[in-house]
Amino acid sequence: MNHMPDKSVSLEGTCFNSRVQALSDWLIDQAFGDPDVVDVFVGLCERLRELGIRIDRANLAWPTLHPLFQAESVTWDPDSSAVLETHAHGTIPSGDWKNSPLRFVVESNMEMLRRRLAGPDTQTDFPILQRLANHGMTDYVLFATRFTIPRDPGDGEKGGVLVSWATKAAGGFTEQEIVTLKRLQRRLAIASKTMVLSRVTRNIAETYLGRIAAHRVLSGQIRRGDGEAIEAVVWYSDLRNSTILSETMPADEYMALLNRYFECAAGAALAAGGEVLDFIGDAVLAIFPQKDGSTAGAVRNACEAVADADARRSRILADDPGLPLDFGIGIDHGRLMFGNIGVPERLTFSVIGPTVNQVARIEKYTKNMGVLALATPDIANAAPQYWRPVGAHTLVGLSAPVNLYAWSADSR
Repeated sequence: MNHMPDKSVSLEGTCFNSRVQALSDWLIDQAFGDPDVVDVFVGLCERLRELGIRIDRANLAWPTLHPLFQAESVTWDPDSSAVLETHAHGTIPSGDWKNSPLRFVVESNMEMLRRRLAGPDTQTDFPILQRLANHGMTDYVLFATRFTIPRDPGDGEKGGVLVSWATKAAGGFTEQEIVTLKRLQRRLAIASKTMVLSRVTRNIAETYLGRIAAHRVLSGQIRRGDGEAIEAVVWYSDLRNSTILSETMPADEYMALLNRYFECAAGAALAAGGEVLDFIGDAVLAIFPQKDGSTAGAVRNACEAVADADARRSRILADDPGLPLDFGIGIDHGRLMFGNIGVPERLTFSVIGPTVNQVARIEKYTKNMGVLALATPDIANAAPQYWRPVGAHTLVGLSAPVNLYAWSADSR
């Protein structure tokens, strides 16, 4: 007897395959845009559940290039919001990573690992799997797709994405579901690579240019001369006695001192909303852009940064009283050109103008006067509670004396 194929089953399979293809196409579409990695991963998890694949926990992890973080990850479950997690340098080899299936897959150069978490074939050979089993998960599958990201090729790291899926479904994932997840893996990896490289680009740009300058460069202001005139408070700080210190201190100790000083000066400027534009040897050049046509807010932020820098130094010296951590700060306000300068092959995004030159000269007077910071009348008049007059002084290159104001000890 000839048996006719079950058309309902055939149509059901065709419909499922077309929906999987649509989801695959959606992942590829993400690679052509600049989506948020958390949004894309959440969207994928929700669409998989709509397909009928019961995903009860999912994790996406990848290495990154960032001065603070070695890797990033997103964990999702249907009952809570997915959150991007960052993993600091030096923390990955310890803790959960050391005894994780992720590390095992990476170091074994595997593409897939599956573990049954319930039933006669249960295998919870990693702590995370036992925890998942305790929370009712019945099956776990991990996929790895490798790709390169910009980093030192000699650092031994293998780039790519690791994606794990877990379910509470009785009997675990079906074979068709495993095939579907594996089919979608490479599409997810393509979208992930686009998103990871975009994040790496922003990380590098913001780290080396600053947040505001990075945004402008990534928005297309990359030619010499690109930029605009802005109103801003300019901050210039310098480590005192740096020449003699660099000659007399061991190199590693001097480098450590520099970084502690930068934590005080640059760290305080950033925390108060400033933009650090350059480290000129042991000097810090930062700006506090004026917003909404008002100088008061930018001046207030700069003054808060001075107070914070002083407090940071005090905390460091309390722990290490003998550390030669002494610096001065000059502050002024003016109209600046903010943009690309240099030669076409090597540019920097910075500020130029008389105010920049003047504030560097003002800072030099802080040492002779024995004060933390000096400012011009524009600054002192906008925030008089922070400053006291110290008279008129002739700055190098200026014919007319400039009235200066010293940071008031009473304001600290």
